[in-house]
Amino acid sequence: MDDVRRWRVPGRVNLIGEHLDHNGGSVLPIAIDRALLVKARSRPDGVVNVWSRGERAAFGVDASPGSVTDWSAYVAGVVWALRAAGVPVTGADLVLESDLPVGAGLASSAALTCGVALALDDLASAGLPRERLARIAQSAENDFVGVPTGLMDQYAVLLAQAGHALRVDFGSEAPAVEHVPVDFAEAGLALAVVDTRAHHRLAAGEYAARREECAAAAASAGVASLASIGLDGLLRLEDETLKARARHVLTESTRVRGAVTALRRRDWTQFGAMLTASHESLRDDFAVSCEELDVVVDAALAAGALGARMTGAGFGGSAIALIAPEKIDALRARTEAAFTARSWPLPHVFAVRPSPAAARLA
Repeated sequence: MDDVRRWRVPGRVNLIGEHLDHNGGSVLPIAIDRALLVKARSRPDGVVNVWSRGERAAFGVDASPGSVTDWSAYVAGVVWALRAAGVPVTGADLVLESDLPVGAGLASSAALTCGVALALDDLASAGLPRERLARIAQSAENDFVGVPTGLMDQYAVLLAQAGHALRVDFGSEAPAVEHVPVDFAEAGLALAVVDTRAHHRLAAGEYAARREECAAAAASAGVASLASIGLDGLLRLEDETLKARARHVLTESTRVRGAVTALRRRDWTQFGAMLTASHESLRDDFAVSCEELDVVVDAALAAGALGARMTGAGFGGSAIALIAPEKIDALRARTEAAFTARSWPLPHVFAVRPSPAAARLA
């Protein structure tokens, strides 16, 4: 490919603040050192070709929602959203390469949509701000593919800094961003990811159902967004399911504040406790965990982790554990033994570092 431009686009791990982005609360993700590589060059004939994992797809730049239904719909959605925003996409050849697990809850779809948006914006010399590109990538998933994601993943992929967590407050139309230093290695710790290989499918309905329940709880409590509910509003909710969803949002918001304070104080014991409490809330009140994730969290704590929790939307995917590096082998052994005993596919265990946002390489 001549005149090829290359972009490295990271995945993300949300440290804490799960399901708060679509409820007007704060989240605390990091970009990670697993990434998607996007190679792109422009073409003038109105055709987009995409190669990924040995497969090729092609469609026209005028593709509309419903016209592309295979894996390339995420790319077509970006083209559609960019053109709706006035970016003159005339066609492109795109090659996608990745060491980011798909379906593991590590924002592989956001890496894809954000990476394609960055590449096509650059090829068109449009120069859109990254915050705008984040919304374009979100629109590609929400309005073209039909997956009702929030905006956290796109912000993490596009705005994170190395050695920092990204606190994003979604309490206003223009989310506020703060970079919070985090250095696990300095403290003699690592952040381990356990991909359960129980791959979630957000479009299957459970994620959408939680969003609908949260909206119903906010309406019943008379608040604009569920993250602004107080204890009085929580106690007024009569429906037990809605009360449980609201209780998670209320307590998780408190945990995010506590986690940020713990990071600033380098109080790793407290930070770990926040992670575990978050998982318990996601399991019991928000009901988005699954048996595989619960087994991993129990194994991590038994292996000596300071804290562990599911990360991502849930219903499968990955869990994280704050643990000493020398204990990761014990974590791996415990999880593999537990999964083998249940005849599940073996999980994939690896450590990640807080990494920089997407960047052009050449």
